[in-house]
Amino acid sequence: MQRSSSELPALLDRLSQQARAAGLTDTEWATRAGVRKETLSRLRRRATCDFATLSALAAAVNSRLDLLETERMTGFDGHFPAGIGREYEQRLLDLCASRTLSAERWRSLGPQFFMAGLAVMLASVPGFDRRGLLALAEQLHPGSSEAAVFSRWLACSPLRPSRFLPLLSVATKHAP
Repeated sequence: MQRSSSELPALLDRLSQQARAAGLTDTEWATRAGVRKETLSRLRRRATCDFATLSALAAAVNSRLDLLETERMTGFDGHFPAGIGREYEQRLLDLCASRTLSAERWRSLGPQFFMAGLAVMLASVPGFDRRGLLALAEQLHPGSSEAAVFSRWLACSPLRPSRFLPLLSVATKHAP
């Protein structure tokens, strides 16, 4: 059964970034994956994709596709991740250091309320696009930029700003 998915464009975007970081053009990436360049171009306009093709594209950039159990990803109320491990923390740092305002990329990394609060927190960091991040936060979870809502986020979030923001400072100094 084929099902339309809004995650495909975000996943292809992430794999494309990895291909660029490896110095690959679309033609080189497609060749390494064993698919035609035209196939890769068509995938960017589609909502569905054959798993074998997507898996081959991931493998060509030294990545793999994994199944995530979303029930384990969220806490009891679904608004926060169940925990912040080192790998997940690094993915959040990479997202923030990239300075992307793509709601799809942000949504792909965690519960929307949690990600919205992260965007609000990031909006307070000098050098980041405050207006863009606050607009992103509102897009992810309406009302998240209000002081009372962000206060709840700070009180309940498993991510500690006192740890995350210094790590982000280091990550942004080393970002390309």
